[in-house]
Amino acid sequence: MKLDIYQIDAFAAGPFEGNPAAVMPLTDWLDDSVLQQLAEENNLSETAFYTAGLPADAGPHDPEHPAYHLRWFTPAVEVDLCGHATLATAAQIFEDVHPDADRIQFWTRSGWLHVDRGPDATLVMNFPAEPPVPTAADPRIVAALGIPVRECLKATDLVFVAESEHDIVSMAPDFAVFSPLKVRGIVVTAASDVEGLDFVSRWFGAAAGVQEDPVTGSAHSQIAPYWADVLGRNSLVGRQLSARGGTVHCEVRGDRVHLSGAYRRYLRGTVEF
Repeated sequence: MKLDIYQIDAFAAGPFEGNPAAVMPLTDWLDDSVLQQLAEENNLSETAFYTAGLPADAGPHDPEHPAYHLRWFTPAVEVDLCGHATLATAAQIFEDVHPDADRIQFWTRSGWLHVDRGPDATLVMNFPAEPPVPTAADPRIVAALGIPVRECLKATDLVFVAESEHDIVSMAPDFAVFSPLKVRGIVVTAASDVEGLDFVSRWFGAAAGVQEDPVTGSAHSQIAPYWADVLGRNSLVGRQLSARGGTVHCEVRGDRVHLSGAYRRYLRGTVEF
């Protein structure tokens, strides 16, 4: 079998920045076990698979815009929501399949999502907002982070608010503590000291099977509502401080968050198995 594969860096302002995602268009769905093996072989934080066929349970969508069924796999598991691989998939479809479209719709495990063309060659994703709620901090996790923590909250991920951007940059977590946790991942965030940025973050996987994600769009659907409330404004700019780094522009609109960023295409090839 031969399949097309694309690798696109999402939330990347330049080469070798942002979060690389594999994008694999399919004519028909393969067995889930094969999809998981492909994602493991690709060995990126996410591989996105999509088909033009929509499942019977897909809700109504706008017939004026192209629609696809989209799924995301880490090397270990299928996930319910992924930002950077959604942006990468939309970029591939906009450029290679629907160059005249201004919106792409995706049916996913999180319902309908859509991605619009934005200004200056950016793409804008419309995601569900997930404001985190306060929760008790597990002292084992705080110790594993190795930095002072001001607040602990929970949404899909555990969210820890640090004292400073310096703490985010300098932290060297004990990853062995995270891997057994029954939570997708851990976000650590702080207000930014840099002009033009509102907050910074890093994201560490637990059940998702990813040690540290370069840029995590879905994490921003959790921390953007938090920082919007703290800072008193809905338009924010976040920077994920991984080794690669990436910038996410966020706009909180009620129960939705618009996440936008640039992208860079890296490769196109053929998978044979």
